[in-house]
Amino acid sequence: MGGAVVDDGPPGVKAPDGGWGWAVLAGCFVITGFSYAFPKAVSVFFKELIREFDVGYSDTAWISSILLAMLYGTGPLCSVLVNRFGCRPVMMVGGLFASLGMILASFATSIIHIYLCIGVITGLGLALNFQPSLIMLNRYFSEKRPLANGLAAAGSPVALCCLSPLGQILQYQYGWRGGFLILGGILLNCCACGALMRPLLPPKKPQYLEESTPTAAEEKKPQPKKKLLDFSVFKDRGFLIYTVAASIMVLGLFVPPVFVVSYAKGLGYEDTKSSLLLTILGFVDMFARPASGLIAGMKWVRPRTVYLFSFAMIFNGCTDLIGSQATNYGGLVVFCIFFGISYGMVGALQFEVLMSIVGTEKFSSAIGLVLLMEAFAVLVGPPGAGRLLDATHQYMYVFLLAGCEVTLSAFVIAIGNFFCISKKKEDPEVNIEMAVTDAEKEGLNFGKESEEDHEGEEDPKEKVNGNDNALKAVEEVIMVKEMGENGGEDTL
Repeated sequence: MGGAVVDDGPPGVKAPDGGWGWAVLAGCFVITGFSYAFPKAVSVFFKELIREFDVGYSDTAWISSILLAMLYGTGPLCSVLVNRFGCRPVMMVGGLFASLGMILASFATSIIHIYLCIGVITGLGLALNFQPSLIMLNRYFSEKRPLANGLAAAGSPVALCCLSPLGQILQYQYGWRGGFLILGGILLNCCACGALMRPLLPPKKPQYLEESTPTAAEEKKPQPKKKLLDFSVFKDRGFLIYTVAASIMVLGLFVPPVFVVSYAKGLGYEDTKSSLLLTILGFVDMFARPASGLIAGMKWVRPRTVYLFSFAMIFNGCTDLIGSQATNYGGLVVFCIFFGISYGMVGALQFEVLMSIVGTEKFSSAIGLVLLMEAFAVLVGPPGAGRLLDATHQYMYVFLLAGCEVTLSAFVIAIGNFFCISKKKEDPEVNIEMAVTDAEKEGLNFGKESEEDHEGEEDPKEKVNGNDNALKAVEEVIMVKEMGENGGEDTL
């Protein structure tokens, strides 16, 4: 593996749900903020770029579009690299790419150079950070995973509130070239966040167990080589339903934040007052995401997270439909408050639901394939809404279309989950994992007792012989688990 420690999340390794996981969460918070907020933060330099290169606004808008396309469309590539080299090295290299793109952009002499440097190089760097950070978060948290996802997702509105004003200050003080150079230096923090992604290692067997089974390693069959991109997730009906619903949702989810400021300007309000709407939306979103994660982690809500996710999408879609009728500034403020709540709920729950569908082992491949499907919707959604606006010259129809798309996606995932997915009365994989954990604990406890009683009454070898059954049970359970993965039914 090129000398890298590959964090495959081996079976039998329980998510710590804390400890170093909080450092991983902090890194994921920063990476999520950079990934989602950076395309919007770069837009503050567009006026200077228009003046510098004598281009139109539509030409500069391609910068953010290409950046987002790289963030979503390179999902399968990120999955392959993570499965080949591990999360930590991929993220650190991605941090270098993200920084290098902004630094090279500061020397650009045409808009094409900006496309290549910021759009392609920085976009690829952010993609190589975003996806692995979510994979590591999934491996470090299990019981507290909904809360961890909510806290990590809060990085997006927090970073947006910080990066946009910072970009304006840098542009005023140093110009767009100096601003790009400084932002490139800031993106080097992605490398520091990548260094936090320490891979989980399987627990060591107690010394007495290792001595009692000298031929265990020889008798164990070689494990099949892990696939770099596991397409078997498409056999899971739950994954297919989620992918279709998420792709429909993305068509309209990002449209209102793009057009709400122009909506206010179209009603005759000044630029400063119109821009305040996005600040209100981001402030509400900032608190909605951790709160949604906290609610999703409750015992009676956790098994029904997919329905909470569908409720969040219906809430978001209905907010768009009602907000389309706003005729004054007060109505738009109310719209932004409710949109911020629903948008935060969707942002906090979307990857939590995917994790619960495919599990830890296949998540690295699943998220890459989902992001690839969403990339097409991201490229079609806002431009399609813009064409509708050009044809009708009314923002009402833009918001109505966005609301219908998000609401439709909610019904797709809710009805698909209720009618099309066969539910198991009992999940054997959970029981198997519990059995492995219990057997491991028994072995660990035995090892501690043996060390304490080494000078006591019984011979340690006699205790080891009495514990051989526990080791055999672990091996049998692992074999059953491998057989179960090949013949298991699909669940959501």
